[in-house]
Parts: sequence; structure tokens; C-alpha cells
Amino acid sequence: MTKTITVKKQGRPVNPNSTRQQTLAFKAQQRELGLIKRGRPVVAESKRQAELARKDEMRQLGLLNGMKGRPVNVSSKRQQELARKAELRAAGLLKPGRPKMVKESAE
Repeated sequence: MTKTITVKKQGRPVNPNSTRQQTLAFKAQQRELGLIKRGRPVVAESKRQAELARKDEMRQLGLLNGMKGRPVNVSSKRQQELARKAELRAAGLLKPGRPKMVKESAE
């Protein structure tokens, strides 16, 4: 004695002959053939594509070691300050970390 359970499909019924369903079927078929891709199309002659090609070439030559983001402006005030601190740290004149609080003696 086995029971058979029928599951009713939920939601609104789909009309396979509707314009929307035909469009979706056509797009699915085109996707399978590789004629339609998701997202924005790539412009081969763009500045971004040239930059990506240059970086890929440099990566293959081993010249791109962790370069990410925009290039550093060495002449900026912040970079000059960081370079000065690095020189002091290398010379042993700048201790790493936060300086200790100077206690005033109560005399």
C-alpha cells in the first residue's frame, strides 16, 4: 500500500506562447551559443584595456610585484614625511610605537 502525493505547482501559470517567454527562450538559446554575454561590452581600444594589457605583460615578465591601486606621488607632503620617518627609524633615532607620557614631578 503506497501513497502517491501530487504536488501542485505554485504561483502564476506560465504561458509559453507569450512574447516575454519567447524572448527569454531566444536569449537563453543565444547564451548557449555564446552570442550574448552578461554585463557591459568591452571596448578593445579603450585606455583601461591598454593599461590591463600593459600590467599583464609586466606581470609575465616579473616586473609587477604587488602593484595595486593608483601610483604613489613621491613629491607629496605625506610621502616626504613618511620617507623622513623611515630614514630616522633606520638610523635608530626614532623609536617605534607611541611615545611615553612625560610625568611632571610634584616639587
